[in-house]
Amino acid sequence: MNLIVLSYTDLLIAAGLIVLLAALSLLLKLRVEGQLLLAGARTTIQLLLVGLVLKALFAHVSLSWVSLMALVMLLIAGYEVMARQKRPFRGAWGYALGTGAMFISSFATTLFALLVIIGNEPWYYPQYAIPLLGMMLGNTMTGVALALDRLTNFAWQQQAVIETRLALGQEWRVAIRESVRESVRIGLIPIINAMAAAGVVSLPGMMTGQILSGTPPMEAVKYQILIMFMITAGTGFAILLATWLGGRRLFDQRQRLRLDRLK
Repeated sequence: MNLIVLSYTDLLIAAGLIVLLAALSLLLKLRVEGQLLLAGARTTIQLLLVGLVLKALFAHVSLSWVSLMALVMLLIAGYEVMARQKRPFRGAWGYALGTGAMFISSFATTLFALLVIIGNEPWYYPQYAIPLLGMMLGNTMTGVALALDRLTNFAWQQQAVIETRLALGQEWRVAIRESVRESVRIGLIPIINAMAAAGVVSLPGMMTGQILSGTPPMEAVKYQILIMFMITAGTGFAILLATWLGGRRLFDQRQRLRLDRLK
């Protein structure tokens, strides 16, 4: 099957649907038209810029340039994790907590997939490394943000309960154990739902893109299964690490709850 090349006119027609939705929001006074138009503009600009960068990376394969792009992606994802929390940690911890958890988990899982499973040469070839890392960071970012937001909100709302448990002699791990478990569960909900619905309710984005570009369906399916497993593992490891570090940060060495460390 020949690849159908989309023109900018085709994209403008699709963008018209967003404009129509914004117009309906304005008519119905939903007050989301500005957000819709801004999000549409950001999507267009960001993806076009990424397309230009990837075109250059594919033409000049270099580990240093791939590493630089991966670092930029990680730093932006770390900021988004912090921005999505209602009560993030103050200071450097607010940014470093999510960023560090994603770095350890997403990069380790991506390297494992590239070196052990895919085995392409060179292993850092951007056609595989950048999309795989991007999907890892995107899903991990959502999971970590949800988990940390739940953890800090629980500590804020249940201050009296936690401090009572501490007064009764419980260690911080025990006093906040239920919150950590619930935070991990909430963080994993999106990716678990995605796996449960894959192929039945919806076709995942990567698989759909490959099929549209002419890849045989079974090859697209195998790659999608690989991606789903890698994303789930990476997200789970990052959430576990982030919630443990976040829970520890909520208490000092004297086992006192330190809500002053939250914004």
